[in-house]
Amino acid sequence: MRRISRLGSLLATISVLLLLNACGGGMAVPGIELENNDPVQQVASLKNDLGAARERQLDVLAPKSFAKADQLFQEAQRMLSREETIADILLKTISARVELQRAEQTAQIAHTVLGNVIKVRNLALSAGAAQLGDDFTEAEQAFLKLTRAIENSDLKWAQRHKSENFEAFDQLELRAIKDLHLTETRRLLEAAEERRAEKIAPLTLTEARETLREADEFISANRYQRGEIIQQARNALFQVRRLEIIMRETDGLKTLSSEQIARRLEHQLYAAASRLGAPDQRDQVFPEQLESVLATIDAWEQASQQLNDEVVTQQGVNDKLRTEIATLENLTREEREARELLVKEKQEKQRFQQLFPQVRNLFKPGEAEIYKQADRLIIRLQAIQFPVGSATVSSENYPLLAKVRQAILLFGQPETVVEGHTDSTGTEANNRELSQGRAESVMAYLVANETLPGDKIKAVGFGSQRPVASEATAEGRALNRRIDLIITPEWPGATP
Repeated sequence: MRRISRLGSLLATISVLLLLNACGGGMAVPGIELENNDPVQQVASLKNDLGAARERQLDVLAPKSFAKADQLFQEAQRMLSREETIADILLKTISARVELQRAEQTAQIAHTVLGNVIKVRNLALSAGAAQLGDDFTEAEQAFLKLTRAIENSDLKWAQRHKSENFEAFDQLELRAIKDLHLTETRRLLEAAEERRAEKIAPLTLTEARETLREADEFISANRYQRGEIIQQARNALFQVRRLEIIMRETDGLKTLSSEQIARRLEHQLYAAASRLGAPDQRDQVFPEQLESVLATIDAWEQASQQLNDEVVTQQGVNDKLRTEIATLENLTREEREARELLVKEKQEKQRFQQLFPQVRNLFKPGEAEIYKQADRLIIRLQAIQFPVGSATVSSENYPLLAKVRQAILLFGQPETVVEGHTDSTGTEANNRELSQGRAESVMAYLVANETLPGDKIKAVGFGSQRPVASEATAEGRALNRRIDLIITPEWPGATP
């Protein structure tokens, strides 16, 4: 490169030439002053300024001036790489900055003349309208014609045609919003229609179409209510997916006889009733079976609400007990600990009394006997059934054991003993082994279902040593074949 000593006089000449050239372009551009004479820094600074200008959309608001500035920048970069003279490189960067300033002035005029158009274009871009292909390209080309007209000082032409461009971007924004939220729904609906939804499930198809239409109309009228749009779109998608299920089920029913369809529905109602612990009402018409299931659900909800109310009541009791505890602070440490233990025991016993009727309400008559024995709860399972001579818990016992699980969980993680008992039929050794196996099977079920950890529960088999009825009758022997659960809530003084 040539020496920098020649630069001072040359820059003065450059500035004069540039000012003369700028004034000849029909738009006043102030002179450019360089902070330093380092061409590397000037080119780098120009690159950053062009990037910032592009972020401010000068490339579309003043496309001609910006393109010139960018072209001059590219030429300055090439000159720098070829190590041309400093003066020539700086002249190129100054020329680029003159064009960039001209672009800034043009952009200000564009914001004044096309303010609403620029705003709706930005909204359309934010909504994803650039993905709409040729329609967006057409609107974008029309927008560039407007800004080029402004650059060419043809403001009247831009004023006359801006409303058309505003409408184009406005519609593109609306389409983009609808595509974002409704494309998947439309695709699924079209696929269902191709699979003859009109014939297979005409009523459900009508509902799906109507929900989609309502969502489309809502977006048209309320495109910026994002939360409600999402909900409307979800509803439409739900109905279309429901249509798919109805079509699939309808196809499946074609191969079934009327009786098979009725038995299938009966089985579904019975399965729901069994899981809820509702009575078997398969001898009733389907609406009554359904009503029984719903009534059971209502009862569970009421029990849950009652439990919540009791929790609130218990919180009040706890607050009172905390107040009592606060009065103990002036006692000796030993006295305070003793009082705190008494208060805690009182609190837990009150809770035990409150939970006892809840446990009893879990079981229907004939399923279990529930009673208190000192500070322990006894659940005597009357309805549990084992195959003769077997310790395997069959699936028909799961609903009953699920209730046992609920009862135990009411007390947190209490110490629990599962007792197995048999009648006197057979040898005592066999009876003790069988009762132990059955108790362990119940224990394994409770541990596997995360009712209690293994260190909180144990199984004991007593054989026929603890009968609760006479062995002289079949009824008595049936009562003696049982599982007892001894639940000891955790509080100070409770008997393990």
